[in-house]
Amino acid sequence: MKEQSKIPTSKVQRAAKFVTTGAKVGSNYVKHYAKKAINPSLGKEELHADNARDIYNSLSELKGSALKVAQMMSMDKNMLPAAYQDKFSMAQYSAPPLSYPLVVKTFQQYFQKNPMEIFDTFTKSAVNAASIGQVHQATRDGHKYAVKIQYPGVANSVKSDLKLVRPFAVRLMNLNERDLDHYMEEVETKLLEETDYHLEVERSMEISEACSHIPNLKFPRYYPDLSADRIITMDWMEGKVLKEFIKSNPDQATRDRVGQAMWDFYDFQIHTLRQVHADPHPGNFIIDDEGTLGVIDFGCVKVIPDRFYDPYFSLIRKDILTADNELENRFKELQFIYDDDMAEDKAYFSGVVKDMMGLLGKPFHQDEFDFGDDTYFRQIFEMGEVISESKKFRASEKARGARDGLYINRTYFGLYNILNELKARVKTTKPEWAARVVA
Repeated sequence: MKEQSKIPTSKVQRAAKFVTTGAKVGSNYVKHYAKKAINPSLGKEELHADNARDIYNSLSELKGSALKVAQMMSMDKNMLPAAYQDKFSMAQYSAPPLSYPLVVKTFQQYFQKNPMEIFDTFTKSAVNAASIGQVHQATRDGHKYAVKIQYPGVANSVKSDLKLVRPFAVRLMNLNERDLDHYMEEVETKLLEETDYHLEVERSMEISEACSHIPNLKFPRYYPDLSADRIITMDWMEGKVLKEFIKSNPDQATRDRVGQAMWDFYDFQIHTLRQVHADPHPGNFIIDDEGTLGVIDFGCVKVIPDRFYDPYFSLIRKDILTADNELENRFKELQFIYDDDMAEDKAYFSGVVKDMMGLLGKPFHQDEFDFGDDTYFRQIFEMGEVISESKKFRASEKARGARDGLYINRTYFGLYNILNELKARVKTTKPEWAARVVA
């Protein structure tokens, strides 16, 4: 893949790139409607493919928050047409990397040394490049390291990039703008945290130590003395990323072992630590030849406040979905409905959320769940389409759902999707209070 020798870092340069991209997208629409005038039966597949290519190419040059938002959107199969999902998902693994001179410049800035003065070997080309940074492999005294380097300008452009990407997000996702405004502060906070590599090292060490007892799970060791504001050094983890692992055609027992480790990891974080690795895309998991799950990249961690945890996770109790009075109180606490809503709106939004939570809570209502059940996932996607196409949701004068739910919902959708790709059967452990009631 062609390397980049520079990244637009000023607000003016980045805004100009968005304007150029908007013009390309506009041109694609003009061409589409011109063709449609000749052929009224023409679908939007070519338009989506052209727009996805042009938007991704632009965001991949800019990198940073805008590309991260595209990556996040690609994880939800309900959110975008297939062409956008396919293109934007590349941000998880294979964004165009930075050239080596820019990497050396970053090392000089923070260590006053180039990489070869610190390590015995250091790959000049990135072995992996994503939205916020890229990874190089290094060795020293026979030990192998992964060295993550943040792209220049990413930390300083989070706020302005989100403003620039907003029109694309509204149009592509068909969102209610009030919902987008409601959640943007949460997204901005998390993206700023992802650019804080000192915080990431601290959280990586803390969570990996707390989860070290979980079977079939491993984490890299982190090296604060070889890390800095824009550089993280950790152990190199041998193994396959999820897509490679699945292509190797593992047996069901291995799939189940990996899936169970992933479920147990998230269960312990959410219900015991009350903070969670909230970026469960396939590129953040590495599976070794023994079927042990390795977890990397703790840049995005959601701390779960009690005010959200208590009402939200009470909804995994099967019995509460039939307790109307208690359910209404929970929905108000979670901002799905409001005291001043009309009765008709309360009934509508409560009904949709009740159906969705009943569906998402289904794995918790059984001792073991087969995530390879595609029928179950079709039901989730169909429910997602109902919500995304709902005129009531789009026209609502209030945002529906607490901000804290954004990354928790993203975490569960990401977890469920990965377990579905694994075709894993999992013993669905749950909090004791939920297990007692459900039983």
